[in-house]
Amino acid sequence: MSGLAIEYGSHDRVREIVDRLTYCVEHVSLAFDGWDEPHVKGPGLYFAVVADRDYGDYADPMGDNCWPRESCPTAFAADGFVEAAESVSREQDGGIVVAVDGEIESQMVRFRDLGTRSGETELVDDVSYEPWMGSRHMSAIETSVRPEVVATVTLSEETGRVSVFRDGGAESMERDELGGQWRAE
Repeated sequence: MSGLAIEYGSHDRVREIVDRLTYCVEHVSLAFDGWDEPHVKGPGLYFAVVADRDYGDYADPMGDNCWPRESCPTAFAADGFVEAAESVSREQDGGIVVAVDGEIESQMVRFRDLGTRSGETELVDDVSYEPWMGSRHMSAIETSVRPEVVATVTLSEETGRVSVFRDGGAESMERDELGGQWRAE
């Protein structure tokens, strides 16, 4: 089991989705061997689990960056999910929107900073940035406090760090901590 488990009460399906995303992101991080090489950019991912597919009020399309729905329409795709995530992590840019039923939206997005809609300025107080956070992580923690967002999961392309954000809180593990007792040394 991953070291980044977050409690979601009685919402087993949502917990399963966030766990699947986290395990997938951990796999992509561990599968990449170039983290220690100078000037190498590794794979990067940013998933957002949303309760409402009407996220247009706080997200903008990232041009032609798309999730390959034709080969992997859901986080529950047995064979294609990890492969799609690995490909997207190296070839696309933007947030990947996952509904609470596991369906993945095709269009990748840029989530807007907090305070861009009326009534959001009070959400800014619920966010605390850590020194290790880059722009992807700052966006993910901000996005996690939105009422429509259940959780966000990120993979840092600079370090391989995997983070899960919920309600402005962060659980994060550096690459060498991933996999816990199941990690082969």
